[in-house]
Amino acid sequence: MHVIEHINSSTKTAFSFEILPPLKGNSIRKVYAVIDKLLEFDPKYINITSHHSEYLFRDLPDGSFRKVNLRKRPGSVAIASAIQNKYGITAVPHIICKGFTKEETEYALIDLNFLGVHDLLLLRGDDKGLDPARQTSDEYHRYATDLQQQVNNFNVGISVDGTSFEANETPFAYGMACYPEKHEEAPNMESDLRFALRKVRDGAQYLVTQMFFDNDKYYEFIARCRQEGIAVPIIPGVKPIVFKDQLHVLPRVFRSELPEPLADELRKCRTDDDARLVGVEWGIRQCRDLIAHGVPGLHFYTFMASDSVYKIAREIY
Repeated sequence: MHVIEHINSSTKTAFSFEILPPLKGNSIRKVYAVIDKLLEFDPKYINITSHHSEYLFRDLPDGSFRKVNLRKRPGSVAIASAIQNKYGITAVPHIICKGFTKEETEYALIDLNFLGVHDLLLLRGDDKGLDPARQTSDEYHRYATDLQQQVNNFNVGISVDGTSFEANETPFAYGMACYPEKHEEAPNMESDLRFALRKVRDGAQYLVTQMFFDNDKYYEFIARCRQEGIAVPIIPGVKPIVFKDQLHVLPRVFRSELPEPLADELRKCRTDDDARLVGVEWGIRQCRDLIAHGVPGLHFYTFMASDSVYKIAREIY
């Protein structure tokens, strides 16, 4: 089943989560350990993030330096296949355009089709550590909507070079991202909503939000989306706070505003353990409220937070 079918057929709020591939050279067992921990909550699908190579300079023994591109977390395609085959759960690899050429994306789509993985989350990705040449070259897409067009073309048998091929028996289905507090580069919310509408008009079957901590902002965003004619499910993304310095990091890096009651509790924390307890308590309260408002699913970001996700899910499912 595709993600949208899981969402539409679920008799309760669908549970899903996102994992990171292990660092290069590490075992997939850590990934399996996170999944095994959360299996009891009946995840409908599991997302696997993707990461581009980072541009850096490495010091050499003679005092000079050498420019290198290092990809720290390869393997999204292989891990998606491994998860789907081991657990029988729909796997959703992230396909990003930042740092990946159009041709590399096409090869990933070919491999995923061969492996029987036909759900995707299409994202732009970030510029962090990206070789500047990879940001301007015509070999790369600039925006997620450009990437979306490539996937749409692939689904009907049009290659990136414009040639035709026999289209896949099972087309790729996909979701895309949205931002209840506005994408950091969008000039205003109206512009952001136009892009969200375009994503849906061009084939996104659902949208998943950036993390947020103020449910009112999500509800306001949903209302505006519906006014604009965006009718697909909009899945809230939930990230439990696990470090006390996230009080300052999350607003700065992710542009996610923390409500004052949450911020006030985090200011009182003396240790990360204290912050983790606050994060779980806030997450339980936040998720219960979202469920009470009839959200179609909850999508958890588990990086450094799988224990907290487990504690939250145990209370709400």
